[in-house]
Amino acid sequence: MKCPYCSHPESKVNDTRPTDEGESIRRRRECLACGKRFTTYENIESIPFVVIKRDGVRETFDRGKLIRGILRACVKRPTNMPQLEQLVSDIEQEIQNSLDREVTTEQIGNLVLQKLKALDEVAYVRFASVYHHFEDISGFSDALKKLQSEK
Repeated sequence: MKCPYCSHPESKVNDTRPTDEGESIRRRRECLACGKRFTTYENIESIPFVVIKRDGVRETFDRGKLIRGILRACVKRPTNMPQLEQLVSDIEQEIQNSLDREVTTEQIGNLVLQKLKALDEVAYVRFASVYHHFEDISGFSDALKKLQSEK
């Protein structure tokens, strides 16, 4: 690790500990040339992935956009923000683990539906109604029948 003060290429690690969130490692280092101390953080590299929309347009994945869509489905439902954050983190992790750098909105939508079904059935139906573009009552009815048959 290059010293930020004198650019010497070598330093020693004096202290190592996880951050409060547990998402990275904090290392306190001391330069072997000038003796000054500095802090570095080690994180897991996450490679961004591209979302392919229904019309073929490609855009980078936007976690906030996914949370907003799920929040709309969960309005006035007994869910809380930490649950929804975890749901989105689980979806992101599944996509990262697949090693695909491009994912379709259909794949993301199916993952959301799968997770919402376990979390809240009403939110599941709400999300499905937008995701599947229900245009009449039969679409809702089919979704409800499918949900009931899987119980």
